[in-house]
Amino acid sequence: MILKSRPRGLHLRRTIICALVVALCGFMHFSAHAGVQSAETPSTNDNLDEASIGGEKFEFQAEISRLMDIIIHSLYKSKEIFLRELISNASDALDKIRFLALSNSKALDAAKNLEIRISYDADAQTLTIRDTGVGMTREDMINNLGTVAKSGTAKFMENLQKGDTNMIGQFGVGFYSVYLVADRVRFASKNNDDDQYMWISDANASFTVAKDPRGNTLGRGSEITLFLKKDAKEFCDQDRLKSLISRYSEFITFPILMKTSTEESYEVDIEDDTEETEKKDEKDEKDEDKSDELESKDEDDNEDKDKKKTRTEKRTVWNWTRINDVQAIWTRPAEDISDEEYVKFFKSIKKTDNEPLTWIQFKAEGKVEFKSILYIPKDAPHDLYQKYESTSPEIKLYVRKVLITDDYDEFLPRYLNFVVGVVDSDDLPINVSRETLQESLILKIIRKKLVRKVLEMLLDFASVEDDDAEDDGEDDDAGRKKKDIKSDENPDYIKFWETFGKSIKLGVIHDSVNRGKLAKLLRFQSSQSDKKYISFEQYVSRMKEWQTSIYYLSCEEEDSCTKSPFLEKAAAKGVEVIFMNEPLDEYLVGHITDFDGKKLQSISKENVKFGDEDPKVVEKREKIYSEKFVGLTEALKKLYAGDISKVVVSQRGMSSPAVLVSSQWGYSAKMQKLMKSQTFGDGNRGLNPMSGTKSAIMEINPRHPIVSQLDDLFKSNPEDDKAKNLAWLLFDTAVVNSGYEMTHSDHFASRVYRVMQDNLGLKTLDLEPEIEVSIDDEPSSDAETEETENLDDGIPEDESADEENEKDEL
Repeated sequence: MILKSRPRGLHLRRTIICALVVALCGFMHFSAHAGVQSAETPSTNDNLDEASIGGEKFEFQAEISRLMDIIIHSLYKSKEIFLRELISNASDALDKIRFLALSNSKALDAAKNLEIRISYDADAQTLTIRDTGVGMTREDMINNLGTVAKSGTAKFMENLQKGDTNMIGQFGVGFYSVYLVADRVRFASKNNDDDQYMWISDANASFTVAKDPRGNTLGRGSEITLFLKKDAKEFCDQDRLKSLISRYSEFITFPILMKTSTEESYEVDIEDDTEETEKKDEKDEKDEDKSDELESKDEDDNEDKDKKKTRTEKRTVWNWTRINDVQAIWTRPAEDISDEEYVKFFKSIKKTDNEPLTWIQFKAEGKVEFKSILYIPKDAPHDLYQKYESTSPEIKLYVRKVLITDDYDEFLPRYLNFVVGVVDSDDLPINVSRETLQESLILKIIRKKLVRKVLEMLLDFASVEDDDAEDDGEDDDAGRKKKDIKSDENPDYIKFWETFGKSIKLGVIHDSVNRGKLAKLLRFQSSQSDKKYISFEQYVSRMKEWQTSIYYLSCEEEDSCTKSPFLEKAAAKGVEVIFMNEPLDEYLVGHITDFDGKKLQSISKENVKFGDEDPKVVEKREKIYSEKFVGLTEALKKLYAGDISKVVVSQRGMSSPAVLVSSQWGYSAKMQKLMKSQTFGDGNRGLNPMSGTKSAIMEINPRHPIVSQLDDLFKSNPEDDKAKNLAWLLFDTAVVNSGYEMTHSDHFASRVYRVMQDNLGLKTLDLEPEIEVSIDDEPSSDAETEETENLDDGIPEDESADEENEKDEL
């Protein structure tokens, strides 16, 4: 019996010992955890209310209800602003104690770490923000947190009604934003010169200030606990809080730590099954008669078998996590910041994995002081131009590193809405909620400087020298960073142009002040660029000595430009022609008429002159040709009446017999197509009576044989149908060849058929009689059967045998 019970007793003793060890470890873990919690995050005690803490009660003035209604319902557009305000207040308190520590080395003894800690309790519906800042004394609480409620009320209300909202920090209004989300607020604070006090209020009629019954739990600093409203449960959500902190307070100087939860796996013991225990007992009985030496060995074996099984479970672990881990690099000198840091910062504010194309950092000093970093991204949003009017530049506005707004669209003009960056200034006027900017002279100065810096960045990026940079007499280049471009044309700028070129063209159209700088950023393909992009400066640098104009051609695409009859004479003279093959180009040339003193001239308009020709020779030759073809021009003008403005003899030296050109002040063929497509699809509504070819001028080539032959036909018989058909066909081909839209395509088809009739010598184009088909003429079904049988009879016997053998095999 002794040997039989010995293993069981041993097993029982081990089980008891293990249980005691586990219990002891758990107690130690709980004690340690409780100690950390009490030291770092004082637990929320809902029993600490105005009644329980005693203290002195202060009554709000009669206007408090009206005042709080304005604060809660009028000054703030969204509830989430309260967190930004509280973090800003905590940051201010930390700044103050850091400043005091410069003259008093013991100021930081109570709490060495300068930080902000945020925690929440989803069960109790509370949110706590704690800092190790300067803290408040009892008198500070009464004065600072009671300013709005006491003597400042009337003045605050009066100024607010007058529209004076530039009062942040004067009346403590930011603190009262907590009542957007909380029914009750408890504020505890410890200053080095006083004990720890508590301020409690529900903003109805009074607030209470008393000595904190918990004692000095803070060491130094402040802790505000919000008892959230039922509709503010979202602020007890971990992800929601992290996103708000990252958005509004990402660049606060001091660490912002948030108590976050994560799940981790761990092993849990599983007790032995009854069946396994019985098997062990049977084995113990069999080992009863063994010797002591074997008994010792059996006990060791039993110890191995007694090892408990485990299973994996999960538990929630709470840790302090830093949220604002991105530095505000714009506060540092540009020469101390690496390219990698600039790229990392861009990815942080843009929330992207792509790198920027280029950037610029600068500090503005003078009338208005601010710091800024501006970036040009690689990619544009897919709907950038579909939502052009409603898209704002991604410029984040900060005041002392606290985000004020990220959707203010007045910092940059609409055509620069692709720019990404930050602006940080202490001089900006902001309203009492720090949320809505006021239009002021300061903002206009900032806007002007930002635009100038963006254009300067782009000019440097494109490696185009800008000699016309404005100087407003202010030192705003204290710090600046840009990529070094050694080549005459930066390849990366072409990527920018292909992505954001439309924006630059829109800038030329809308921004008359900066039109000269923007013109230097324009890029086009040309007749000599081999499908590459060139600038106006490059074009001017390789102009002919006699050339006084910048020649361009409007067309649908590059291929149509290269095949245009208007290009022939310029190509023969070796003159480069810029291709304007985008819809915006038509509007562009209406706003930029010259560059560097060179006038822009369309080669598809009338009276195109080249500087290498003697004007007298040109004039005399034109007179001779005009007299020679005066009969034809008059006849064609009469024939085309209503479809053309006039017919003249051309001096273009082209290979085509005729072209249609627009007048100097008329719409080009491409522009007319654009206008027609933008009149809501209602035919020609919106176009003037001289639209289409009606305002165009037909130029006939006096050297072309078709024109000479047509002249002979009209001289012999002006009413000859053949001559008229050929003349109309000449008109139609000129319309198409010149880029105009054919308005009578049915007439064009009939004319082509008549010309084919004449060339084929056909007397008429009437249809021939239809073939008559008789049913009796068709072969009968019997005949078909007989024919099939005859075909079968014609098969040789050996072939038939082979077929039968194949069937058998199958």
